[in-house]
Amino acid sequence: MLNTLPRHVAVIMDGNGRWAKKKGAARIFGHKNAIKAVKEVTEGCAELGLEYLTLYAFSTENWERPVEEVSSLMQLLVLTIRNELKTLLDNNVRLTAIGSIDSLPGNCQSELAEAIEITKNNTGLTLVLALSYSGRWEITEAVKKIAEEVKTGILDAEDVDQSLISRHLQTRDIPDPELLIRTSGELRISNFLLWQIAYTEIYITQKLWPDFRKGDLHEAILAFQSRERRFGRISEQVNS
Repeated sequence: MLNTLPRHVAVIMDGNGRWAKKKGAARIFGHKNAIKAVKEVTEGCAELGLEYLTLYAFSTENWERPVEEVSSLMQLLVLTIRNELKTLLDNNVRLTAIGSIDSLPGNCQSELAEAIEITKNNTGLTLVLALSYSGRWEITEAVKKIAEEVKTGILDAEDVDQSLISRHLQTRDIPDPELLIRTSGELRISNFLLWQIAYTEIYITQKLWPDFRKGDLHEAILAFQSRERRFGRISEQVNS
């Protein structure tokens, strides 16, 4: 069923803290062990020939977490990008990012920029890290840009349609995800890709993110392949 593989899979990576708590360890222990899941899912998507994988790595709301945890997460981000660069190159993966990147610490920005530059010519999977990102923030920024263009006469208000809004989003060059995976059993979107997931298939697993592996990715994709995607139409229209 390779012809029904999703082009773009997005993942809300949830459950690191609970995983660590079960082990009697600090939350950062869960974040550190989540790197294995990131590596497995990235490799799994690359092996299947998927085009895009977007990982919700750090939300704008995550800045409200305890200072020590945020600081540790930023340090972990730098180390992970540095240590996994070879994996990206070996798997022909191109790295990019969405979000308020300017709000990240300087060393995170520079490490991220370097990895993006080094992998920019890779032609396989595009790995999108959502960092200091939220859907409402993204839409608000797009509205500001459009309002300014209307104000200065670049656009007429009548020009504003769904296509124009999409072109002002962070994901302007990325197709909407067909499949959204959320780990840890939580039943919410958590302010992720709110515009883009209008018709995305959602897959919820009870597995905590540090335990998620290629086999779990394959199960999610099989579930996706078994669904009928109607986009507001009825079955007879889809299958005619």
